[in-house]
This record gives sequence, C-alpha cells and structure tokens, in this order.
Amino acid sequence: MRVYLDNNATTMVDPEAFELMKPFFCEKYGNPNSLHKFGSETHPALRTALDQLYTGLNAKDSDDIVVTSCATESNNWVVKGIYFDKIATGEKKRIITTAVEHPAILATCKFLEKYGVDLTVLDVNGDGIVTPDQLRAVMDENVALVAIMSANNETGMIFPIKELAKVAHEYGALFHTDAVQAVGKIKIDVQDLDVDFLSFSAHKFHGPKGVGALFIKNSMPLSSLLHGGEHMGGRRSGTLDVPGIVGMGKALELANKFMDYEHSHVRRLRDKLEDALLQIPDVSVVGKKDQRVPNTILASIKGVEGEAMLWDLNRAGIAASTGSACASETLESNPIMEAIGADKELAHTALRLSLSRFNTEEEIDYAIEHITKAVNRLRGISSTFAYAPEWHKSGL
Repeated sequence: MRVYLDNNATTMVDPEAFELMKPFFCEKYGNPNSLHKFGSETHPALRTALDQLYTGLNAKDSDDIVVTSCATESNNWVVKGIYFDKIATGEKKRIITTAVEHPAILATCKFLEKYGVDLTVLDVNGDGIVTPDQLRAVMDENVALVAIMSANNETGMIFPIKELAKVAHEYGALFHTDAVQAVGKIKIDVQDLDVDFLSFSAHKFHGPKGVGALFIKNSMPLSSLLHGGEHMGGRRSGTLDVPGIVGMGKALELANKFMDYEHSHVRRLRDKLEDALLQIPDVSVVGKKDQRVPNTILASIKGVEGEAMLWDLNRAGIAASTGSACASETLESNPIMEAIGADKELAHTALRLSLSRFNTEEEIDYAIEHITKAVNRLRGISSTFAYAPEWHKSGL
C-alpha cells in the first residue's frame, strides 16, 4: 500500500480540476494576449477561473487578485514592493514578522535588512502563535508592514489574523498574510479578515503546481516585482499559465465545496492517527486539536531521529516529512519546534503528518501500524533512549 501523508508539502491535483485543464495544453493553447481567435478562445475559461478565485476568497470587484507563479513569488512581491514604496522612500522604516514564517517571508525580510529595513521578528508563544497583545507591544507609527502567516506549515496552528490585522491598522501599517496552509482547509474571507494582502498557492489545495496568486485589497498601488509587459493589468508581467489558472480556480471552488468534509472526515482521520500516536510513551503533539487546521500533526517522538523515521516509513510506502534536514554532515533541528521552546534533542525528532480529503480509513490504519513498528524498531536500537518494550503490548 502507498499512503500519502505529506499534503502540507503538496497535494494531488483534483481529477475534476485536471479534466478542465486538459484542453488548454493541446487544443486551446493560444496566448491570451494575442488578438487572434487562438488567443481569444481562452478568455471565457480565464474569466470563469478568476471569478472562482474572487468568490472563493469573498473578494470585492474593487480588489485585485493577481495570478503569480506561486506564493513564494507573491510573498516576495509584497515585502519588496512595500520596501520600495514605503521604506526606500523614507516614509516608514520597519517591518514586523514572526520567527515561524515560511522562508519566502522571513528570508526576504532578512535580505532587506541589508538595505535599511528595521526588522522585528516576533517569537511565538507556548501555543505556537503570536497574539494581538504581542504585536501591539512592538508596534509604532514607523511600521510599514506586518507579515504574519494564517496557519503554520508544520504545526498547523491557526493565527488570529483578523485581530492582528486590526492592531496593525491602528498604527497605520499594512498587513499581509501568507495563507498557503489555510486556503482550502479553513474558511478564508478577505472582507472579514480585513487584510491588505494575502498569498496562496494552488498546489496546496489540490490544484496544479506552478501557479498561485496575490490578493490586493482595493487594488492599492504596489510596486511590481516583475516588469516587461502589461499582463494582469500591468501588475505582473509574464504570459498567463492558462491551464494552471483554470485548474487553480476549479480547485479552490472544490476545496470550499468540500470544506465541511474537511472539518468532519479529514479531522476525524487526523484525530484517529494522533490519538494512536499519543498512546505511545514519550510522544507529544504540538498544539491543541481545535486550534489547528484539520489535517495536520506535528509530533515529537522521543528517542527517534526524524530522518530515521522517514526512512522506515518510506520503505513501508508512507510519505511523511520532518523539519530535520540533512545539510552536509550536520543534522539541523526543526526550527519551528525550537521557536516554540522545544529543546534541541526533541527538535530533532519532529514528524509531520498532513492528510487530505483523498485519504481513507484503511490508509490511516496502515499508517498507524507502520509508524508504531518503526518507533518500536528505532527505539530498540537507540543508544540514548531507555527502551521499554512493554509499551507496545497494548495492541498498538
């Protein structure tokens, strides 16, 4: 059996979205900016897809949703655009973000420090989030941008974006949220959240890779990241990826259609898997269930190196991930777990399991069986873990 539990990394394309994409590879392949029929015949599908994006986020006609290659591009665009528009001009000087942001935000902010940005990086609290009070404590009138994610890619913790945006606006700052891990999993209503910018990628909610978007409230000015053409109303140069946009629009429509299923079926399977993990001694999970997106588990399995666990699971046909990365000869511990206060040893033992609506009960049962076997085997050969084989006699 093959079981895919790495949906926070990427997802399979929904078959219904894929079917809609197919004609735009070999039949209706014209450049949308061309004046001839080959180009113009793509327009109805593009309009439909953009309407699906606006509807899916509850954006207004006065807002812009600009198609990009991915959320990394969207994130870079916002941060660098605000630098050119607000900081390089001398109007403001500060950007505030968090220690658990995706590198597309955090690395970009740190890059801009070299060019005069006064950067504040907030630590998360014990629950793995930033609170409005934490943000308010570091705000002043010199803040140009606050950039805080909607949900964390590893822990699944949901941030109080509406309240955080309100604090930023009290001080005249703009607010951006990287919603990559939230769109398609929890309801995202940009009017209710009142954010100025919001980034997302299609491949995180069963759309194709290589396409994403940036929401811009009230079509506000933002210096372009890419120049060289008049695509997307002159906001983002580059020939449009018609099949990608068509797939993204349909995928978002389907994700919202299945939102209740996500919060019932997927959450139930997630909780079943999590409860089984927690029956194993010295296993902990980051964050309360009801404060996370419904598909995500970040577990720490004491005495089991993350890479070793992935090796065993991969041999069993199970895809998972860990924040512990092999860089040269040095294993780097999970930075998210360190950010929420885990010690170095536990931060090396991170295992992230992320489900989707395409996972089945049979797959979760199979995963429980083989994760348990892997923990048993790896602890049995560990030189640092005090192995007690009695734990697995409960039937796990």
